[in-house]
Formats: sequence, C-alpha cells, structure tokens
Amino acid sequence: MADEIVPVLLDFYWDAEKTLGCKFLDEKKIVKLFTEEQETALWKKKAADEMALYLDPATFTIHEPINSEAGYVLRTGNIDTRKFLGESREYLTKTDSFLEEQFAFGNLTTTESSVSYKEYSADSIIFCEGYLMKNNPYFNYIPLKPAKGDVLTIKCKELNIDFILNKGVFIMPLGNDLFKVGATYDWEDLTDEPSEKGKKELVEKLNKILPYDYEVVKHEAGVRPSTIDRRPVIGKHPVNENIQLFNGFGTKAVMLAPYFAKQFILFLEGENKLNQEVDCRRFKQA
Repeated sequence: MADEIVPVLLDFYWDAEKTLGCKFLDEKKIVKLFTEEQETALWKKKAADEMALYLDPATFTIHEPINSEAGYVLRTGNIDTRKFLGESREYLTKTDSFLEEQFAFGNLTTTESSVSYKEYSADSIIFCEGYLMKNNPYFNYIPLKPAKGDVLTIKCKELNIDFILNKGVFIMPLGNDLFKVGATYDWEDLTDEPSEKGKKELVEKLNKILPYDYEVVKHEAGVRPSTIDRRPVIGKHPVNENIQLFNGFGTKAVMLAPYFAKQFILFLEGENKLNQEVDCRRFKQA
C-alpha cells in the first residue's frame, strides 16, 4: 500500500513540523548493497515493474565504505522520533491535553454511551499501549508477536556518507561523526534493556561492511508491538464498542500510523469502513 501510505505520511509530518515549529523529518536515500549478481538482477526486475516508484533501476558501484554493487531506494528517509515525541508532548501539555501518570484499569468505568476515568469522562477511550497491550484486560486476547530490537550509536571519523546504508544492518548518519546502527530481532528477551547478545550481533554485522575504527557511544533497545499476521490491530472492542484500539504497527509504525490514524478517524465518524486486514475483530475473544 505504499502508493497510498507515502503521500499521507509526508503530508502528516510536514504539517506536524509546521505545528510544532521544528524539523524532524529527514528525507534521505537508502543505498542497498548487493553481494550476488542474482540480487542485482532481481532489483532491476522489480525496479522496472511493480516497484518502479521506489527502486532506482540504475545500479552503480559504491566505494565508501566498501566496494560493492549497489542501488538507491527512493522516497525514503527517517524521523527523529525522540524529537517528534518530545515536541508533541510539550505541545499537548501546553494545551492541557496531556496527563502523565500510570493508567489504572480499576478506575475505568463504562456505559453503553460513555467512559469515565477518575474525574474525566468521554464518549470513548482508545488504547495505544504498544507491546504492553498484553496487560490490557480488554484486548489481551489479541495474539501479539513482539520483537525486541537493539540499536547502537557509533562515532566514526573516517566514514563519510550522506545516505542510509543497508546490508544486514542499516548505518544512518546523524551528524558530527555519529551514526545509528540497527537493528536486531529477538522474540525471546522481551525487555527494554539493551542486551550484550544484541550488541554482539550488530558489531559482527557492522564489521563486515565498515573497515574503519569506531567507538560505540550508546546502546539502546525497545520492543516492537508486532502481531502474528504482521498487520496493525485497530477498531472497537467486540462487546464494549466505546473501548477502542490503535496498535500493532511493528517495525513500520512511523510509516503506517499517519495513514491508519486518518482511516480510523473516518471510521469512528461513520464515513468509511475499516480495512478488514487491520480490524481488531479479525481475532476472536476467548
């Protein structure tokens, strides 16, 4: 659905930059390295067909940081999510629209037409809890398949690239000789704590494509809220329709969330139906 999703995400983040008064969308090309002729041939085939808008058919030889056949992925970039979330939180706090506290399910009461939580009342409540949805008594029956990911920030003075490099890991320039490197997938250790196992995996993959000395200056980890069918879970609770869900965006949340947030709003306003592939009611409550 890239043809539908990409224009919406660009409009959303451009508009958010204007509203928040800061820049956090950085449009960068991704350079994909090829190790076999078969990879190059498949790339060119896709670039001439269904992926024409997103893959540059003109492959080339890259020399930095290693010599390799490569191709450009188009219409790509990254979001500084830390900045985006921080500025959004500050904006919502100033407009008295943000309350920072641990949510207690015991304080939530519902009727057929409303919900209330402590002194707050509304027509409905929407839960957006990431992988911690597993603790939500209303939606814990939905089968998540969360995946932990470790990422590193490295400092490397010799590496000089202005694009995102991808081969086994991504290497993304941050400025001032800093680069973000990621990411791992771990379906067993579902904590937010960085793991030595994850760091070792990233270092081993990084060393295969980066011939320069570097220093690891930061090691972070997080858990992706993926589902068993790799689709978001959006919609209304099968019994309590004023209890709703917006979750399950996995590895592509930055890309998918703006589009499906718009679709969800239209659905809640009665202007369209939910895509059946993302409707949370595809999973039956036990």
